[in-house]
Amino acid sequence: MTIAKTVGLAIIGTALAVGGASAQQKTIKIATEGAYAPWNFTGAGGKLEGFDVDIANELCNRMKAKCEIVAQDWDGIIPALTAKKYDAIVAGMSITDERKKTINFSLPYASGPNGFLVAKSSPLAKMPGTGQTFNLATQKEAAEKAIEAVKPLLKGKSIGVQGSTIHANFADKYYKGAAEIREYKTTEAHDLDLAAGRIDAVLADSTALIGTLEKPEFSKDYVLVGPAMSGGLLGEGVGIGLRKEDTELKKAFDDAIQAAVQDGTVKKLSEKWFKIDISPKG
Repeated sequence: MTIAKTVGLAIIGTALAVGGASAQQKTIKIATEGAYAPWNFTGAGGKLEGFDVDIANELCNRMKAKCEIVAQDWDGIIPALTAKKYDAIVAGMSITDERKKTINFSLPYASGPNGFLVAKSSPLAKMPGTGQTFNLATQKEAAEKAIEAVKPLLKGKSIGVQGSTIHANFADKYYKGAAEIREYKTTEAHDLDLAAGRIDAVLADSTALIGTLEKPEFSKDYVLVGPAMSGGLLGEGVGIGLRKEDTELKKAFDDAIQAAVQDGTVKKLSEKWFKIDISPKG
């Protein structure tokens, strides 16, 4: 979508007067977590970097909008959006029915399954289903059969997940009782406990785990295992979180995302940060 470079002050004033954010306002404030590498993280000098940051800047350029990107802790990221502390969330957030009760989402700008990160020396390194991918929405029976095959190996083990995420919900539904589920404030926190041997596995988005495996302390001795799951309670892909009333801003983001997917820009950025293509398909 192309939005005119020159926008009348009267139009801007009207857009702001109704209380909703729009792509025509002077600055669109965007929140990201800043602690979910390689999706988003705080780099040298406190600068926000990552796939989400590149995506946000790309979409803002396409919308001819000035954007400001700020860091926000994950557990307060939706409440702060609805409180109008910023206008959008670009933070690797999966589109789920539960979240849609509170906020709206753009079209997906990425899609990726989850997986387990474990030590190569662990019995969990031989987890069944490794290398297989399932969609809980379209392959429910096969997906749940693969999940059941994993459970015996998890008995007596501990799994780290980031709280208030689809992965925490997934672990609670499918693995609670088979393993101890421990929730953490950030992915960095559960990665540290895995490296220290305080938990046996981490369950997270496979793209985030790929980023973890690039760190020196994980690259040699850890491995990504288990059946890769998507769909169902894991959501419809990753989208931009928006307030329900901001329909104009949603349309602007939707059009920009669609164009960036179609011309291969999202694919290029995902390969830059994840070494794989996680752009939406279909």
